[in-house]
Formats: sequence, structure tokens, C-alpha cells
Amino acid sequence: MCLILVAWRMHPQYPCVVAANRDEFHERPSAPAQWWADKPHILAGRDLSAGGTWLGLTRTGRIAALTNYRSAGPPRTDAPSRGRLVTGELDSNRSVAESIAHLRHVGSEYNGFNLIFSDGERLGVYESVTGEGRILGPGIYGLSNDVLDTPWPKVRTAKSRLIAALAELNDENALLGLLRDERAAPDAQLPDTGAGLAWERLLSCAFILSPQYGTRSSTVVRIDGSGHVRFDEWTWSPSGDEIGRTSVSYDVEASRHQ
Repeated sequence: MCLILVAWRMHPQYPCVVAANRDEFHERPSAPAQWWADKPHILAGRDLSAGGTWLGLTRTGRIAALTNYRSAGPPRTDAPSRGRLVTGELDSNRSVAESIAHLRHVGSEYNGFNLIFSDGERLGVYESVTGEGRILGPGIYGLSNDVLDTPWPKVRTAKSRLIAALAELNDENALLGLLRDERAAPDAQLPDTGAGLAWERLLSCAFILSPQYGTRSSTVVRIDGSGHVRFDEWTWSPSGDEIGRTSVSYDVEASRHQ
């Protein structure tokens, strides 16, 4: 997952809005979003290589989504899959504060990551590169492959477009439109993360098109004030064509920790 946007407590009708793109190598097998047969309280896509996920929800209103932290060095080969962190968060009944404490304890076991998550009542983020997490107040948040709200061009632009899209939340196409932005940032605005200029240009797009690596899916989540959830996810081919669509609606159940 390379772009996650969250509008938290910023809309009178929808206190939680999430718009996200998952970027991955096209050859890595995955299943589209669905209620999991082995964990029927979890709604998420699934990484068929390691068994975890990049973004998911539960019937009690928990949400978790992950991005990898981009660094110049090679990843550790002995580290567990970071997708387990999302599944673990969805599978727990921890409060956000308890989850932050848990992630401080286990985060160093994994390659670099950022996890943004909610227990249904509060929103939190944990950034493994700093080893710290925090509870977030109302706001518009953007997360790519650096820490929260790093002002990379794709994050700045997408956050600005999310603010505008809040006026059209009854239509998921307004949010999908900002996720489908294929424009690269000017070279002068590109970050230098050690990936090389060609990759920096490619990765500066909100929607990445490439034969080997690109945006595999786009997800829009809207939770209204009465606890009704609308989940929409589109799956894309390497050429950017729609090859699948999942739409799920449900009402949040009472969680065990409340």
C-alpha cells in the first residue's frame, strides 16, 4: 500500500473516510476483498504469498492499513511479513493506546512500516522508523512510504483533493478520481529516497502504471455517524483497466472493549 488518506471527524455525516491505493508487483498473487472464511469478522483483500493483508476492516468497526517505509538499503530477509501487523490489529480487541504499546514492543522485528488504525473510537498511527506512535485528533491525514504527512507531492496533492471531495461523499467516484491521478510530480519536487530518478518519477504518481509494478487496487471506505459502513474496492490490471469490483455495506456491531 503506497497511499492512504484519512479524513477523521472532519465531515458531519461521515466521521471516518478512507481512500487508499495498494501498489505492488503485479506477479505477487493476491485475492480481492471479501469476508475471510477463516476469520469471518475480517473484510480485506489477502496476500496469497504470506497470508496477511494491506488494509482491512472488521464487523465491529476496527480499521487498519499499512505502508512499507521506503529506504535505500535492502530489506531484511529474516523479518516476518508486515501484512501480519494489519491482521493482528484487526484480530485484536485492543484500544488504540494498547495497540501503540504493543507495536512499540514488536515493531523492530519487521522491516520498516507505518500502520494507521482505529478501534472504532480513536485513530492512531505507529511509525517503526521512529519507534513511536500517537493518537490522532480530527484532521486530514496522508500516508505514503515515509512517516505520516511527509510532504511528498503525491501526499500534498491527494490531501488537497480529499478536502474537496468531502463535499461529494455520497458518490464514491469523487474519491476514486483522486486515487486515479496518474500525473507525475515535476523533477524539482521529487524526493530523493535512493530509488533513482526514473523510479522517483514513477512513484510520485498517486496511481502507478508500469508493466512490472503498479497500483493493484483502490479502496474507499465511508463510515457514517450511525455506524453504517460502505466499502468499495476496485482491482486494476497492469495497464490500469478495471478487472474487479467489490462493494460491501454493513452496520457496525458493538465491540468487546467498549
